This record gives sequence, C-alpha cells and structure tokens, in this order.
Amino acid sequence: MAITEYEDKIKEIVNRENHSGFIYDFLSIYDRISKATITKLRKGSNNLSKVPGEVHLKNKLYFKEVSGQVLQSYSDLEEKIKLLKSKPRYVIVTDYDQLLAKDEKTGDTLDIKFKELPRYFDFFLAWNGIEKADFEKENPADLKAAERFAKLFDELANDNEDADRHGLNLFLIRLLFCLFAEDTNIFAPDLFTNYLKQMTAADGSDMNERISELFVFLDKKERTGDEPAYLKDFPYVNGSLFTEPHLHLNFSSKTRQLMIDAGELVGWASVNPDILGSMLQAVASEDKRSHLGMHYTSVPNIMKVIKPLFLDELREEFENSKGNQKKLNELYARIGKIKFMDPACGSGNFLIITYKELRQLEIDIIKELNNMGISTMYVPSVTLDQFYGIEIEDFACDVTRLSLWIAEHQMNVKLHQEIKDAVRPTLPLQKAGAIVCGNALRLDWNEVLPHDKDDEVYLFGNPPYLGSSLQDKEQKEDMKLTVGSVVDGYKKLDYITGWLVKGANYIQHSNGCCSFVSTNSVCQGEQVPILWKYLLKIIEIKYAYTSFSWNNSAKNNAAVKVIILGLSRKGSAKLKRIYYGSSNLYMDAKSISPYLTDSDKNIIVEKSSKNLFGLPTMYRGNMPTDGGGLILSPDEYREVPEELKPVIKRFVGAKDMLNGLQRYVLWMDKNTYNSLQKDCFLQNRISIVKKMRLESRKKSTNKLAETPWKFEFISHPSEYSGNTLIVPRVTSSNRYYLPLVLEDSNTIVSDTSTAIYDSPLWLMGLLESNVHMVWIRNIGGKLKTDYRYSSDLIYNTFPVPELSTRRKNEIEDLVLKILDIRDEEGGTLAELYGSPLAEKNPKPMNPRLLKAHQELDAVVDRAYKSGGFKDDSERLSLLLKMYSEKIAQQKK
Repeated sequence: MAITEYEDKIKEIVNRENHSGFIYDFLSIYDRISKATITKLRKGSNNLSKVPGEVHLKNKLYFKEVSGQVLQSYSDLEEKIKLLKSKPRYVIVTDYDQLLAKDEKTGDTLDIKFKELPRYFDFFLAWNGIEKADFEKENPADLKAAERFAKLFDELANDNEDADRHGLNLFLIRLLFCLFAEDTNIFAPDLFTNYLKQMTAADGSDMNERISELFVFLDKKERTGDEPAYLKDFPYVNGSLFTEPHLHLNFSSKTRQLMIDAGELVGWASVNPDILGSMLQAVASEDKRSHLGMHYTSVPNIMKVIKPLFLDELREEFENSKGNQKKLNELYARIGKIKFMDPACGSGNFLIITYKELRQLEIDIIKELNNMGISTMYVPSVTLDQFYGIEIEDFACDVTRLSLWIAEHQMNVKLHQEIKDAVRPTLPLQKAGAIVCGNALRLDWNEVLPHDKDDEVYLFGNPPYLGSSLQDKEQKEDMKLTVGSVVDGYKKLDYITGWLVKGANYIQHSNGCCSFVSTNSVCQGEQVPILWKYLLKIIEIKYAYTSFSWNNSAKNNAAVKVIILGLSRKGSAKLKRIYYGSSNLYMDAKSISPYLTDSDKNIIVEKSSKNLFGLPTMYRGNMPTDGGGLILSPDEYREVPEELKPVIKRFVGAKDMLNGLQRYVLWMDKNTYNSLQKDCFLQNRISIVKKMRLESRKKSTNKLAETPWKFEFISHPSEYSGNTLIVPRVTSSNRYYLPLVLEDSNTIVSDTSTAIYDSPLWLMGLLESNVHMVWIRNIGGKLKTDYRYSSDLIYNTFPVPELSTRRKNEIEDLVLKILDIRDEEGGTLAELYGSPLAEKNPKPMNPRLLKAHQELDAVVDRAYKSGGFKDDSERLSLLLKMYSEKIAQQKK
C-alpha cells in the first residue's frame, strides 16, 4: 500500500462523527491482520480483556477508550501490562481528542492530537512486518510528498488538458515552496494551508482566483497597507519564483482537497531537497513515473565525485588552518569565491550536496574562530550565486532552483542552531548563479559560467551514457558538433564523451577541474585510442574510481557499472589517486593511464595487424554466406549419401562450442565439386546457396553464386593436420575465464569465432589465464555487456614474456589437467564455466575446474613476475608497461 493510501484511509476513519468502531477499522488498514481476526475481535471472542472500552488482541494490541484523563489512564494501563506474561506490541489510549501510544518492543511513544494520527501511520507498521527504523531509511517524507504530488498532478492534468505544460509545472513548484515554507517557519505555521481552507470554496470554483491573487502578492516588494487582510501575513519572496504570471487553471473539490492534504499530512521540514527534486521530476514526466522513488542518486555516490575533486583538499586546508586566524579567514574568503557547475544537472542533486557541504565548512570555520576566542560578526561567505547548471528539461531546471532554496533554508536553520548569534534570513530568496535550460552539448559553457584563468571553478555531474548505436539523430548531431571537429572516429564514441571533451576544453587553460560519472567503456577497447589521444593533449587524469555499481538510495535499486574520471589541466595535479571500486581505498599514482592504472606514461593500446610478441597468427573463422545450404544439422547429416561423407566436416562456432551443439558442413574445392555435382542431395543443397546469393542486394554476393560450393571467406589451411585453438569472438563477462576448445584439422571454425591453426598447447593455457582476462576486460571492447574478442586489438597486442621450455611444459601439463576435468565432469562448457559474476541468478563455476584454473593462474603469473601479483591492477600495469616497451623498441 502506498504511503498516501494509509494516510487517506486513517483520515477517513478519524474524521467520522461516531468512533465506536474506531479500533477495529484502524486495525483493518494494516492488512497483515486478517479480516477474520478483526471480526472475532468485534464479537469479543478473542478479546483477552473483559473490561468495557478495552480491546486486548494477543501479541498485537492493548487499546483503551477513555473520557478525559488520558495520561492517567495510560499510566494505569502500563502498570497492568507489566503483569502480563505475553506483552502486546502496542498500547493505545485515547479520548478521541488526544492519543497516547507506545511500542512496547522499541520503547517509542506517541503523544498527539487524535486528528494528527494519519501523519503517524508508520508508528504502527510492525503490524505489517515493517519496523519503523527500516521504513525511515526509505525517506518516507520524500516518498509521501512525491506520491501526493503525483495524485495532484494527474487530477490537474485531467482538468486542464490543453494547459501549457510549463505553466502547470511552475504551479507545482510554487505550491511546493509554499507548503515547505509554512512547515519550516519561512511563513507562519500552516499559513498557506489555512488560506486554502478558509478563503476558497469547497468546490474549488474560486481556487484559481485566490491562488493567482496570492502569487502576485508574494512577488510584491512594496506593501501599501491597502491589501486584503487575509494576505497581509504573507511575506515578500523574490528570487523571481512568483514573477511570471500564474497560468489560469481549473480546480475542483478534489484538487482543492489534495492540496490541503499535502499541507496537513506531509512533514515538509523532513524532506531532502536532493532526493525530492528527482522524485518531483519523475512525477511530471510520464516516461519516468514508473520510477517514482528510484530516480535519485545517493549522497555517498555524489561524495565520490566531489570529495577528491575539491572537498577533501578544502577540508585538509581547514584542519591545517586550525588555530591560525589568518589562514582560517583566507579559507573563509576562498570558499565564497569558488564556482561550481553541473552541465547535466537534472534536478540538481550534485549542486545541492555541494552547497550543503560548503555551508557546513563555513559553519565549521566560524566555530573554530569562536573557539579561539575571536568574536566575529557573521558575514555570509557561500551563496547560491556560486552555483550553475545546464539541463535540457525546463521543469527540472525549476526543480533545481527550488531545491537549492530549500537547501539554503535548511542550512540557515543549521547555522543558527550551531552558532546562536549567526542569523541568515531565507527571505527574500537569493538568485542561484544560473540554472540554464538547454542542450549542454550545443551551449557555450563559458557563456553559462564565464571565468578567468585564475578563477577556481569545478565542473561535475552524471551525464547520459548512451552508446554510439543507441543515439538518436539529434544526439548524433550533438556529437558531430561537439566531438567531431576535434576527434577522428567520433561516431564510435559514447554520448558522454561529449561532456568529457567540452569539460577538457573548458579547464585546459584555467584553474578549474572537472569530474564526471561515466560508463567504463570510455576507458576500454577501441574508444581509448579514439578519445584519449585528443584528451591527453590538453588534460591529465587527476583521480579515478575504477568500475563499481552506481546505486541509488531507493528501495528498488537501479544500478549500472560506472567509473568516475577527475580531470585537470596538464601538469596541475600534484597528487593523483586511483580509488578501487565502490570502496574509498586508494593508491597514489605517478600518472593515471586511460585504462585507470598507475603509469609513468600515457599508454594507449592500438590495433595491430601482426602479433607484436611472436605468437602464432590468429585468423578470423570461415564465413559461408550460404542461406543454410552448406551447413547441416545432425538430422540432415544422417541423410547424407555415403559418397558425400568424405567432404563433410564438423562446423563449430561460438554457440556450438559453449553449448555442445553438433553441426556439419559441406567442404570441397572446385575439382571435388565437379566430380560430385550430379548427386541429388548435393544438388538440393547447392540450389539453396545459389538462390540466396542471387537474391541478395549486394553485387559481391551475387557474384558468389558462380562458386556455390565455396565459402565466401576461407581461412582454414588447405594442407593441415595439427590442432585448431578456437576463441569465441563474443564471450560473457559473467565468467572468470575465457572458455576455449582444441579441435582437430577436420573441424571448420565458423566466423563467430577466431582460430589459431596448429596451435601449441601452452598457448591455450596462456589465453585461458587470468592475466589474459585482465587484458580482455580492459583493452577489449564490449558488445552490450559481453566482451568482444578481436585479434587486432586483444590477441596481437597481448604482452607475452619469454617463456622457457620448462615453463611451457608446466603450463601444458595444467592445460591437459583442465581438459581431463572437463571430460570427467561432463556437461557443456557453458555449464562447467557457469556465470559466477552475474548480478542476477549467478551460477557457480565447477569447483574442480576452478581449482585447476587457479593452479594455472599461479604458474602464468610467475612467468610474468616471479613473486606473483597482489591484484589485477598490478597485472594490468605490468602488461601496459610491456606493451609500451615493445612499441618503443619497434619504433627504434
């Protein structure tokens, strides 16, 4: 049940004139208590108390209805309960004016007006198996506000189908401000809600007139004294919030009541502006409504971006300045001059958290000066005009401004709580620096946030990630305008690289830095040489978080694998750090490579047509382009005439090898075909090939119809008797290892895999090792979530040390052990290797096979480094160094 449903149902019960059945109706709202139980309780059959006016349901409730003297009756009942062997979870005493309640398990108590009970429905959630502490973790005030606004928005939208969406959204923003203001002493308590209740008709017929009148008055600075008395208590607001004329709206009795309920039932003082903003944005966006309560970023994740970008350094400076008045004053002045911009700000989460952190630092500096005995008159340092944003949705821009004002008021209250003499009024509202509605990749960021080269400026945020294949026509044009003019091959880049390029250009000649959350694909595979060749000419990586799940704080987490990149102008970062995944563990680095490793050089791995380390050539598999004519299923194979059996070979692709499937292929040269072409079976199969090739729209395929017995592409050697090592071109990222197979020369490898003909056995061990997987994960690209294996980018560049004969033999022995275990355990490779890294439904790898692979890993690791490695980051660093040295050697 939604929060608002609990409240509305309890409100309906509380507002009844007759409360004779109150406790039974109240219990029925908590649906874990069955109807049968409540029916028996009404009849008295399971009521353990025989005292009139008392209801005692075992383990659940002890209720007492009284006439006055609520507190005394409550105390008497508490003494009575102490004598019971089986304690009820809740004790409730009420005279229907006042209500006292206690949770006997937690010791929590309620002392409220009876009519306030709907707001405290969560106190009794243990009846539904939900502990109040767990419920509070889900930010109920924010959820409650969003649910109420969703109902109101839907009703208003239905009653105003032709209304301008901007005007409707602006009304919601203004309404939310008024509700927040009356609950947090910006306005007098309940001022706005009482205005709606007392000054508007019950049917809502004059609501628009009264709302419009009020909004005009809130924007009126000069008051003449002639205003209606019912408006005089409302203050001047400013901030341009009420400057734009109110859109005429149709209201009904239902929308009027929903607005009043929002004032009476939501604890607006408890809302988190960083969370609420995203939820309101979801309310007003039809495509996001299903994600209500899921669309905001957690504070810990935002802190991962802003702490290493600037906050850690400011906090360190504060610690070092303690006891030194001059340094503290310099820091106080500094934080009031820094400028911040989120060029994909959404509803402002990053800006709000940054503002709060800066205001807290401001408070801490004043407290430190006071502790030193230095009496200073409070003069504001951090202001909203230091904060800038760009967002493509205009409603999100309005939400960001509102959320910043809410955050400002909350920090003003905190300032006064921690420093009694410091007062900073919220009204009139101050203008935020600039929250601009527009396409961030089309706007000039220097015009949004002008800055001199010595200005301290920080850009940050979580821009959209879209891969190249998912970008629509307009987004592709964005990329062309932003990235295409400076980066060759930009069409293969993710959409977020537009922000990285614009951010790099913005900071390259300034005292600024930028940090963006990104998919890890920009630091993997073919995107690295395309993107980073340009970026590293003008910036360096100041810090980075390696891949981790970017979770939000909602109950139904929406997680995606990301990295965080902090960039600064070349030579400006004195300290560089690599943070490991979601933890705050880090290592200091000399220089951070685009692969997020510690490196003294900016190493970029590029495709190579030849193997750099002397390994045997890897070939693309054989491509039939046959319409299915040359490929045979097991059933079709059984129909093959005996005279054709010599030209039949096994046909193996990636799916076949992983799932143990059997397929066959007709494999012949021209002479063989000529000698067999009269065979009826062969004629039928060849006719399928010809038909497909002739009907193709490609002229090159049409020409292939002249040689219908032949594959379009052939890599299989004509004279060949050794083993073939088969490597799938696409493999799951959910496995620890790359599953490979060895086949004999009578097996034809399909083009869904690559092949190493006449491969030595030790090479299979090398490619199945964790060292090789590290190279695949970081250097290779991805097809959706799977690894895409390529000979030119992965295999031909994979660094291999000099291997002694003894080492090769050691590796081969372990490969034979792995092959034996596969045979002994049975099952397909997909089953044996499992999907242990899958986030949903992980399937373990066969334990015997895993142990054998780990033995192989240890041997291969020692081949690269005698003492082995502490982690994969160290493996990657060594591999990149080996690659760099090989490239330098070749250039010489």
